[in-house]
Amino acid sequence: MSFSISGKTAIVTGAANGVGLAIARHFTAAGANVVFADRDESKLRDELGEISEDSNVRWFAGDLRKKLTIANLLSATIDAFDRVDILVNAARQVEPSNPLEPKEDMVAELMDQNLMCSLRLSQAVAKRMIAQSDGDAQDQNCLGSIINLSSIAARHTHPALLAYSMSAAALEQMTRTLAVALAPERIRVNAVAIGSVLSTSLLNELKANDNYRAEIVSHTPMGRIAPPSEVAEVAQFFASESSAFVTGQVLNVDGGRTLIDPVAVPAH
Repeated sequence: MSFSISGKTAIVTGAANGVGLAIARHFTAAGANVVFADRDESKLRDELGEISEDSNVRWFAGDLRKKLTIANLLSATIDAFDRVDILVNAARQVEPSNPLEPKEDMVAELMDQNLMCSLRLSQAVAKRMIAQSDGDAQDQNCLGSIINLSSIAARHTHPALLAYSMSAAALEQMTRTLAVALAPERIRVNAVAIGSVLSTSLLNELKANDNYRAEIVSHTPMGRIAPPSEVAEVAQFFASESSAFVTGQVLNVDGGRTLIDPVAVPAH
């Protein structure tokens, strides 16, 4: 069975760069209608330019920490494509933390960005998925798929990533809890936990530290850093009917790093 998502409508957050952009582009190429959502309007314009009305692509710029922005994103998606079938919460913020200094621990900011934005948008999209169904209780087909982008930092301790690790761990628990809550509504919720993947944050780290690439590769059993496109392939699996009986799962895309990953070498 192919991982077909042709004709489905997806919202992808964090879609102006990095892994979010790769997922959104991959879904577009697979024939889905895709709304690229991000706070950075200039990057969205640079990546997508002007969009024709008959295109299967739209872009939406706004701060999803604001509830009104979430409502506007959902409204814009429905106006363009009439429905929403897939949500990918790929917007992530990675910031260093000082665990001993409350003013610098970044916990409140990253929990709001990495957890609460995903939760609020998931709630709004799930309600829309339910509302657009035909209401047939005997229908076993999936109403929708929600995919969260997490990190192997959720399960590996590194003090400088206190807030990010906490938000990733909370996101994974949110994934499992929503999966159970939404299963009766035929909505699946899964997560992709990345590590040793060339995300925007990791790219910035590599630019700042000439030795960092070799350090990561030496602690990755598969001996390389993966491009974001490999995360997009996994996201498409979760979005497709090929994973129709899969929910509440967190799949590592890390080249085996979590099997041996030491504390001293973070990956995100």
